[in-house]
Amino acid sequence: MREHQLPPDHAADLPSNTSVLNVANALTALRVLAVPLMGYLLLQDTQDSRNWAALVFLLASITDFIDGYVARRFGLITTVGKIADPIADKFLTGVALIGLSYVGSLPWWVTILIIAREIGVTILRFWVIEHGVITVSRGGKTKTLLQMIAITMFLVVWPLSTPELFLTMWDIAKIAMMSLAVILTLTTAIAYIRKALQLRKEIDVRNAGATP
Repeated sequence: MREHQLPPDHAADLPSNTSVLNVANALTALRVLAVPLMGYLLLQDTQDSRNWAALVFLLASITDFIDGYVARRFGLITTVGKIADPIADKFLTGVALIGLSYVGSLPWWVTILIIAREIGVTILRFWVIEHGVITVSRGGKTKTLLQMIAITMFLVVWPLSTPELFLTMWDIAKIAMMSLAVILTLTTAIAYIRKALQLRKEIDVRNAGATP
């Protein structure tokens, strides 16, 4: 299988021949395992359970940045990891978004829009995987970061004794953060579609040129 040619600044992100059984992929697996616990806590919908869910979600989200750093720092990048990592992110954020909408903390249209985008991008990745791996762009990484911050803010429940002014400011901040996440979710989706179409076009041209 011939990998899609990547820009020079992404050369370090190319998969290596290392075993898939490594620390970076283990952290990705740990993030997946944290999802059921986070979902269970969220659905209890009490102040304590919501805050514990926020903590689990935040810690699981942090592993996303740690496993990426570890993979690059120690040469543990694998094709499996490059595919599993974004899927684990989508699993984590998807369950959190569905849970928040289920308990009435987030409009369903936001959840549906984000999940539809994530499913669409995943399908695109598998559509071209025979010819190359579409790596996570910087915009995609920023989108993930904004989503994780916004979801954490929506998960947190402050005590009834919290000053009303603070709660108002908190609500404005979390809505603004989620709005930015939604905007970047849509714009990066367009970028991924273009990248996938470009890759398929390059492969078709290459195959046509190889035909006798």
